[in-house]
Amino acid sequence: MKDQIQIYIVGSGYVGLVAAACFAEIGHRVVCVDNDEAKVQMLREGGVPIHEEYLPELLNRHRANRVEFTSDLKSAARAAQAIFIAVGTPQSETGSADLSYVDAVASEIARSIGDYKVIVEKSTVPVYTNEWIRKVVERNGVPQDLFDVASNPEFLREGTAVVDFLHPDRIVLGAQTERAAAVLRAIYEPLTSGAYYRVDHAVPGPRTSDDPPPVLLTTTKAAEIIKHASNAFLATKISFINVVANICEEVGADVQDVARGMGLDSRIGPKFLRAGIGYGGSCFPKDVAAFRHVAEQMNVDFGLLEEVEKINAEQKRRFFQKVRSALWTFRGKKIAALGLAFKGGTDDIRESPALEIVEMMLREGALVRAYDPAAAARASEMIPAGPQMRYMDDPYEAARDADAVVILNDWQEFAELDLPRLKKTMHFPIIVDGRNLYAPQVPLELGFTYISIGRPAAHGLTVSVERAGSDLRRPAMQARAFVPPRIAPLVGCETQTGTLARSEGA
Repeated sequence: MKDQIQIYIVGSGYVGLVAAACFAEIGHRVVCVDNDEAKVQMLREGGVPIHEEYLPELLNRHRANRVEFTSDLKSAARAAQAIFIAVGTPQSETGSADLSYVDAVASEIARSIGDYKVIVEKSTVPVYTNEWIRKVVERNGVPQDLFDVASNPEFLREGTAVVDFLHPDRIVLGAQTERAAAVLRAIYEPLTSGAYYRVDHAVPGPRTSDDPPPVLLTTTKAAEIIKHASNAFLATKISFINVVANICEEVGADVQDVARGMGLDSRIGPKFLRAGIGYGGSCFPKDVAAFRHVAEQMNVDFGLLEEVEKINAEQKRRFFQKVRSALWTFRGKKIAALGLAFKGGTDDIRESPALEIVEMMLREGALVRAYDPAAAARASEMIPAGPQMRYMDDPYEAARDADAVVILNDWQEFAELDLPRLKKTMHFPIIVDGRNLYAPQVPLELGFTYISIGRPAAHGLTVSVERAGSDLRRPAMQARAFVPPRIAPLVGCETQTGTLARSEGA
């Protein structure tokens, strides 16, 4: 791999921390800065504040030599060749992205520039942010020849972010000058040349030295739009298949058959066509709203995105009604809620559909016993434990004496539950599956009532029916068995929330 680049990353959140670890992994020297002193100290001491596959290993591998954590922005910036801005861009009350953190960081960077720097947008930002950063830096007295502003959007999925960074579908570089483009190319050269994939310690993934990731060099405006447009399109696919699932329920079709038939069309593809309870996370809700706001500011009618948001909200309410229909009433009912993060493979509860549904059930008087392999601690900060809400350490303990088990995200652990054991612990054998983790025939044959998304309900109880004068006994509704693929292991801002789609989400 080629020469080491001095990289400075502002922000040690999800994007910044993953970028710091991965840039160090491909050979660069990285300083990650954050104004939270306690967090900086925790990172220095070996702590990892987020649940992400491979991240602890990479930080431990490089903390002593290639990764440094500090709260001193000025001194770190002076030595950097490239400065990546990876701070939060939360949604404002108007739906636009709040860029106040980006503005503050740009001003601080400007006061530290003594020689040429490339300032790189890594945060998800609306188009024209690049130009505003340039104006901020210039207003702070920095000559134009001492800096360039570039855009390098991230396309990371929580739970598989490290693999997504090191084995990307594409690397998008938005630069206005060849000087800035050359710095960005040098940073990613270990990946684009294939050199990284030949080292012994390389994180495994789909890319190889013979098939390195492609690079798209474009303008800063195009790069900014690519990120927002990508997330908005993926959210649209999720909302689309969820509406199709609702149609399938009304007519008795199986949405998984429909999605498979659609996905075989190469123009459509199979990804993000998995029905569920709606998208969530730190990216899709915020980015859809921000992109819609950008369109409004440009006097472009993008009403499609309003419908995407409406469908997503309605999908959560519709699933809540499924649970209500299975139980008739919530008051006093014991419900095992499996899953609290917005999807499996992460502890991120931001905009989590699972938590929204739990809150709905609690408001109706349900007694919720919740379990999530990683997100319980974070969830308890939003919904404190109490008489109605308890956090359990085991899914079977959560299901003890439960009137129903409600599956709200797609951890592999939930797809591999011992269903006979689960049934023995429950008061009533009812599963309401918001992630379509099971072939309906499997719980049906074990005597469960199984309700999922976009597929006929499967009832394990038998009923008497008359046919041609005979008294026959058969299951109330048979569901054709479809065995879903095994969830891909975690080796590869959104956010897919459909069936077995942990490796697809943002």
